[in-house]
Parts: sequence; structure tokens; C-alpha cells
Amino acid sequence: MNEHKLGVVAIGRNEGKRLRRCLSSVLAVVPATIYVDSGSDDGSKRMAIQMGAEVVDLDMSRPFTAARARNEGLRWLLLQHPDVDFVQFVDGDCEIVAGWFESAREFLKQNPSHAVVCGRRRERHPERSVYNRMCDEEWNTPVGDTLSCGGDAMMRATAVQAVGGYRDSLIAGEEPELCVRLRQKGWRVHRLDQEMTLHDADMTHFSQWWKRTVRGGHAFAEGAWLHGAPPERHWVRETRRAWGWGALLPLSILIAIIGLGPWAALLALAYPLQWLRLFLRSGSASASTFLLIGKFAEAWGAIKFLVARLRGVAGPIIEYK
Repeated sequence: MNEHKLGVVAIGRNEGKRLRRCLSSVLAVVPATIYVDSGSDDGSKRMAIQMGAEVVDLDMSRPFTAARARNEGLRWLLLQHPDVDFVQFVDGDCEIVAGWFESAREFLKQNPSHAVVCGRRRERHPERSVYNRMCDEEWNTPVGDTLSCGGDAMMRATAVQAVGGYRDSLIAGEEPELCVRLRQKGWRVHRLDQEMTLHDADMTHFSQWWKRTVRGGHAFAEGAWLHGAPPERHWVRETRRAWGWGALLPLSILIAIIGLGPWAALLALAYPLQWLRLFLRSGSASASTFLLIGKFAEAWGAIKFLVARLRGVAGPIIEYK
């Protein structure tokens, strides 16, 4: 891969065997690989060095975000390998599927108007829990030109640099936010109909799913605050749904019961009716249930963002593992 040289930026913290799989899938193909370690205490850094990756320690005296880790990794990658044209970002709990590098690199080479290309991210063990299975379904987005990518994607290094990289302060949703700014500069984002990565969510408890969904609500609210104005309207609809179903409607029902009496509790029938609508659309009882419950988690995430914003501070990261 000499023409249009490729580099890799992997990020992680305490990923253990997942990181081993990640680095094994890239180092044999892309020697220019930077691993950014965010305060691991499980030997990840030592393992990465032994495997041949160039390791960068993220400064943990500053608030940690995946966005900041990716920016630091890109900075070091281009410092050590200034001839890199394309960079594959990958999370340390993901394994690159064979053939992806070649296809993604060829796409960017043949399509100079595109800054980002991604593929199908799959969950490694969707059968182990309903939460893993929902992750796998969540990532099955339409192919073709799209609005955004996820954490795993190949990008044109010059395009990412030109818009200032990821937004360091974001605790979630940093990839779609970056894609907004790239598209505003005329760049395009594309998803290939091809396997890209295997992800290991390892979600087996409701509490993990809840935290991940709270993080999603936080991302929706912050994304809407940053880019919610027309014509972008970034994540405005998602934020309104979270606020409506997860906060405003329950509060309205409570106020109505206090003011009008117990009969006002009939307003709560909106929830089973919404569940039925979701079920008729998806055909899955479990998916409909979690979609409905998820609105309360998303609303809590939106509230957490609003409170942090009013206090003038950055919210702490929300981890589910």
C-alpha cells in the first residue's frame, strides 16, 4: 500500500484480549499504526508495544474523551508518518475484517469528493444478549452516501485536519459531529456494502444498556445544541423525541393527575399505544419495549447535558463497560 499511504489510529482503555484482536487485524497490513492508551491498568500498553504498535499515552490530567484520544492519535500518526493520506480510525474493542482496508482505500482513491468511507460494523456475539443484538441492528444503516459514520471509519487525513479534527470536548457523538463539519465544507460521507469490523460490546446487563442509552441522549442534546439550526437540524428530531416521551409527557401526566384527579392517569395510555405502533412497524416485541424505555434514558442524558451546560462545565464521560 505505497500509493496513498494508509495509517491506523486505534484507541482504548483496559480492552485486554479485545485490543489484541484489534491490533492483530491491522499491524500485519498497516505497519503505521498508532495506539492511544487512556490510562489502562491491565497491561494493554505493554501488550501493544510488544505487538509492534506505536503507543501514545493520553494525558489523563485533562478530562478524557474518545474524541481527544483520536485527535492525539492522528497528530502522532502524521508526525511520525507525514506521508499518510488516509487514516483508519478504529476502537480497541473492534477487529478489522479482512479485505476492508483495500476496498476502503480504493474507494477514497477513486472518489476524491469523499472524505469518509465506512462499512458494516457487526457485533461479535449478538446471540449472547438482547443488548448485543440491538447493537448489531443499530449499526445496519443504509448503504450509499450518508450523513455520518461511527467510530470505525477510513478518512482523508487532509480533510479531517482542515476542519480541526474531532471536537475534543464531546463525550459522545463525536463522529457524526465531525461529519457535519466535513459536509459543510463540501465533503461527502459514504457507506460501502461491505463488512468492516467486528465489535465486542459485551453487554449482558440492563444497567450497561441503560448507561449506553443515557450517553446517546447526551449526544443527541449536545449535537442539536451545536448544529440544530436550519438547514442541518442535526439530531433535533431525536432530541425532541427524548424530551417529549422521556420527560415532558410524564411530567404533564403527573401535573394533570394533581390538578384534575385520578382520571387524568388515562393519558398514560399514550405509552402502550406508542408501543403498539412501534411493534407494528418493527414486528419485534423486545425492540419496541426497549425503544420505548430508551426514551427515558435518552431524556436523562439530555438533562445531564443541560445541567452541565447551565453550570458551564463539561459533563463526565458515561461508560457502560
